[in-house]
Amino acid sequence: MKRRTLDILFSVGGVGLAALLLVLGVVMTSNANFAKSYVKDQLSQQNINFKPAAALTPEEAESACLVKYAGQPLTTGKQAECYANDFIGLHVKSVANGQTYAELGTPQSDLQAKVKAATASNDPALPDLQKQLTAITAQRETLFKGETLRGLLLTSYGFSVFGVKGEQVAIVAYIVAALLVLLSIAGFVHAFRTPKTIPFAATEPVMSEKVSQQLAGV
Repeated sequence: MKRRTLDILFSVGGVGLAALLLVLGVVMTSNANFAKSYVKDQLSQQNINFKPAAALTPEEAESACLVKYAGQPLTTGKQAECYANDFIGLHVKSVANGQTYAELGTPQSDLQAKVKAATASNDPALPDLQKQLTAITAQRETLFKGETLRGLLLTSYGFSVFGVKGEQVAIVAYIVAALLVLLSIAGFVHAFRTPKTIPFAATEPVMSEKVSQQLAGV
């Protein structure tokens, strides 16, 4: 194979691969833009705002992101992560001594059974049991709302991460595509500067049988 032919083949292949990477970059950029705009639109509709810096409690002020976003509207994935973990997460832990909505299910059911039994037997402890049941029910409802909102915000954050990753892939695709185009151009230039007669790898001349026999006899 001639050297010019090989250069042209590699250059054409480089251009083709660059075109594929360019298409990939465009697709990933489109996906990244969609993820960003979708997350922003959905979060903006919730009208959530971070507390002003002056209104933060000592525990809240220990969070770097709550201080950073103080007073700002919640519109990005990173803000959603901060609000979910450092604000809602902080207050949810203080509702029932760190217990979750699911963990309070068993004691709530036990109290409901005790209240039912106390009601049937006119137990004097009934008012106290009802008070405990009301308290744990309120805690469980608060935890349900808090954990649900926290989960939704973290879902928005996770979706935004896909957008960020897509943007990174797009940038890499654009850079590699540009390098391939430059290398392909260099390949075309080299191909047309190389004479048509030059082979890719020059072959060594084969000795004639007579010369081989003479050398063997030396």
